[in-house]
Amino acid sequence: MNTRFLDGRPKIAFYGDDFTGATDTLATASLAGLRSLLFLRVPGAAQLRAAGELDCLGIAGAARAMDARQMEDELEPVAAFFSGLRAPVTHYKICSTFDSAPHIGSIGAALRIWRRRIANRFVPIVGGQPNLRRFCLFSQLYAAEKAGGEVVRIDRHSTMSRHPVTPMHEADIRAHLRLQELVVTGLHYPLYAEPAQLDRHVDAALDGGADAVLFDVAGEGDLAVIGSVIWQRALQRELLAIGASGVVQSLAAWWRHQGWLPPAAPVDAARICAATGPVFVLAGSLSPMTAMQVGAAHSYDKLLLDPQRLVDGDMHYMEAAIVDIAAGLRGGRNMLACTAGPQGERQLLADVGASQRLAQACGELLRRLLQAHPLARVGVAGGDTSSYALKALDIWGLSYLGNVSAGVALCRAHADTVHLDGIELMLKGGQMGTADLFELLVRGNA
Repeated sequence: MNTRFLDGRPKIAFYGDDFTGATDTLATASLAGLRSLLFLRVPGAAQLRAAGELDCLGIAGAARAMDARQMEDELEPVAAFFSGLRAPVTHYKICSTFDSAPHIGSIGAALRIWRRRIANRFVPIVGGQPNLRRFCLFSQLYAAEKAGGEVVRIDRHSTMSRHPVTPMHEADIRAHLRLQELVVTGLHYPLYAEPAQLDRHVDAALDGGADAVLFDVAGEGDLAVIGSVIWQRALQRELLAIGASGVVQSLAAWWRHQGWLPPAAPVDAARICAATGPVFVLAGSLSPMTAMQVGAAHSYDKLLLDPQRLVDGDMHYMEAAIVDIAAGLRGGRNMLACTAGPQGERQLLADVGASQRLAQACGELLRRLLQAHPLARVGVAGGDTSSYALKALDIWGLSYLGNVSAGVALCRAHADTVHLDGIELMLKGGQMGTADLFELLVRGNA
C-alpha cells in the first residue's frame, strides 16, 4: 500500500442530500479502508480534533427535500467549509435513483451553489451503483424494483415513477437534469474499451458547453475506469462530482488498482450483533418495500401514527404516542411506530410542504422519546424522515459499525450528551433493505 496516499488529508469530502444516502457513502468509504466519519452539521474545531485524521469526511443534510431558497441556506455554509478543506474531490451525494425536481431537491440548483466555491469546469456525474442494482446505460437510468427484484427503467419503476414528491417520469438523466437547467453530455460505456481516449471525449463535452459529464455504469468493471478519469483531473484542480455512492466506489476501485488501498472488504465482513435491549423503529416512508418490512416485523408491537395530527402540531397527540411507545419499551418490547398503514397507504396531506412538516414532526417525536427513554439501538425508515429525525437530535457525528443489509448501515452516534452518545442508529431509504430488515435490526446478522 502507498503510505503517502494516506497522508492525513481528506481525499474526499462529501455532502449527502439526505441522511440515509449519507450513511451508505460512509459505509462504502469505510469498507474501502478509508478513515471516515460523517458529521451531521458543519463541524467545529473540537469535533474535528475528536474525529482525528480522516481520508473521507462527510456531512449529512436534507437538501433533497428543500426548495431553492432552503438549499441556498443549507449548502452555502457547507460549501464554504469544504473549500477550506481543499480535498481533491468534493462529492455531492444524491439518491441512486436521481429523484429530484426543479422545485424540490434540484441538482441543478445545488451545482450552481457549489460552483461559487469549486470552479473546475469538469463536473463528473456517476450514473449508477451496481451493488444496489442501479445502472446507467446510454444515459438511461435503471433500478431494481426491490432487493433481488427485476431491473426496470426508472420511469417504469413501480415506486420511483410515482414518488409522492419527486416522481421520475424521465429515464434519460440528461433530459431529467435539463429541466433543472443543467446541460449534461453523456459518455457511454462502450467508450471505456479505450480508456486512454476518455480525456478527449471529456474535453469535447466541456468545449461543447456541457455543465456536467454523465458516465454510464453498466457494471462493477466500469468503476475503476471512471475513477481514473475523476482522480487524474482532481489532482490537477479540485473538482465537484455528483452521484450516489458510486462516486466513492469508482475512486476506491481506481486506488485499489494502483495499489494504494487494500483489496475491497466484502459487505458482509462487518456484521452486526443482536441488540442488547428493546429496539425502536420509526417508519415515515410510503414505499411498498418499507410496508413489506413493517408487515414482516413480527418482533415488534406496532403503533400507527396519525400523520395529519402530527403535521398540525397536535402536541397532546404526540405526547400520548410517546407515552405509549415508552411504556412498551420499558416493558422490554420492541416498538415500531409508522405513519402509513400495512399496505403503505396514508391519508393525503394538505399540501406539498406537509410532507416536510411531517418529517420534522417525526424528528421531534424521536427527540422527545429518547429524552424520556434512552435506548441502545434505533432504526428510522424514510429518507426525509431520517434527515429531519437526526437534525432534531443533539448528535454531531456518525461512524460506521456494519451493514444490516445492502445499502443499509448501522452507525454509532457521537454526541456530547450522555443519553445520545453511543446509540446505534440504522437509517434507511424507503426502497432499501430486505423484507426482514427490521427483524435483522433486533437479532443481528452475525
